[in-house]
Amino acid sequence: MVEPLGVRKLEILRLVALGLSNSAISQRLFLALSMVKGHNLRIFGKLQVQNRTEAVARARELGLL
Repeated sequence: MVEPLGVRKLEILRLVALGLSNSAISQRLFLALSMVKGHNLRIFGKLQVQNRTEAVARARELGLL
């Protein structure tokens, strides 16, 4: 990982790991759905993965979850 994840991105990643949808995450964090999707894309880029499942697995490998 080139850059560390910020507090908000870690929070979103933890909710993804719990199985919440983007819509559920946006409601829980009071964010626009587009913001959650954008955070997910940046998380994927930083973790060098292609999807939510890979992001959670990679985050666990790195000890982020």
